[in-house]
Amino acid sequence: MLTTTLIKLFDRDLEKLKQEIEAYKAEEDLWIVTNEISNSAGNLCLHLIGNLNHFIGAILGNTGYIRQRDLEFSQTNIPKSKMIGDIDNALVMVKDVLGKLTVHNLQEQYELKVFGEAMSTEFFLTHLLTHLAYHLGQINYHRRLLSV
Repeated sequence: MLTTTLIKLFDRDLEKLKQEIEAYKAEEDLWIVTNEISNSAGNLCLHLIGNLNHFIGAILGNTGYIRQRDLEFSQTNIPKSKMIGDIDNALVMVKDVLGKLTVHNLQEQYELKVFGEAMSTEFFLTHLLTHLAYHLGQINYHRRLLSV
């Protein structure tokens, strides 16, 4: 079933996100931005955690998570250890919520019209996975640019 595949891929990419965050030699480098780079790796990490906790946790899993999206892009100097713990918690939540979904749940319309139109839960979960991969690539590139 698709949920098994999604769980494996979210697990892979969230573990890779932890590795990327841990790979920054200087913790302050996580928060560097320049004219060409508008989002730091730290803020992208916070954004990914908030995104998953909101769209999977709160909407599909009724976790009660309250998203503060503006803070995902404005907070700085969050310790690596806190972000790693938050990634771990998000991964547990994703596995728990997705593990409870049925084929019927995947085919149902996702509760929110995120892009202004109706879509299936299956479609939106696939989008969330590609969104994670997109920002994970940005974080990897950000880290490698700083280590030159």
